[in-house]
Amino acid sequence: MTADERRPLRSAISHSTPDCITVRGLDLAADLMGKVDLGEMAFLELTGRLPGEGESVVFNAMLVALVEHGITPSTLAARLTYLGAPEALQGAVAAGLLGLGSVFVGTIEDSAHMLQDALTGVSAGAELEPIASGIVRDYGERRRHIPGLGHPIHRAGDPRTERLFALAGEHEVAGRHVALMHLVAVASTQQSGRQLPINVTGAIGALASDLDLPWSICRGLGIMARAVGLVAHLSEEMHHPIAAEVWRRADAEASEADPDAT
Repeated sequence: MTADERRPLRSAISHSTPDCITVRGLDLAADLMGKVDLGEMAFLELTGRLPGEGESVVFNAMLVALVEHGITPSTLAARLTYLGAPEALQGAVAAGLLGLGSVFVGTIEDSAHMLQDALTGVSAGAELEPIASGIVRDYGERRRHIPGLGHPIHRAGDPRTERLFALAGEHEVAGRHVALMHLVAVASTQQSGRQLPINVTGAIGALASDLDLPWSICRGLGIMARAVGLVAHLSEEMHHPIAAEVWRRADAEASEADPDAT
């Protein structure tokens, strides 16, 4: 490929001059710093525009909901990595982020994908109940768990979900993706005979879809938010460490002879 055949390298996100940093067409220092919060900045970076007032409230709440959930596998991974490499905070954060997959946080992407695929090409006035029933039937036939439903701890209902949907309703952000997610939960209960409430990742997948975020970047919302929580866990680990104790106890207990072994 010759130099004339190569495509020019371009990015529409940001560029700098000696006296100005421009982000999505806005002056970082003059237009953004001190005027927008971190959630609004993230929305701008992802969509190319600043959110409206209601969108800002809901989007920030979505991120806040994902920052922290206690001692999870990802926080343990971060703490244990820091124990082995305290000189590299970024490595410990990265270790925690690598654990965000199909079980933890990744279902934001899966639920958004499910909802967006289901409504692609569907007219605005189409009934959603048959679509929801079709989703549940399809997942059942494939023996797959419907993403965004159920939670190992919040079995009766995820308090984060309730708050997010309340805010979305108050600020008129919820749309057809949220409505479809509710109907999927209803249809799933009817088919299975057991209650599987919408969890926070299902709620965020639906809300992100109604905010016109493509499903392919929705896992990134969890990555952005959880990075904040991981830094906090590492800060705590520096002053009140538990990783060494976790390691010692796991090693000792896992190495004990099994009294039932023959």
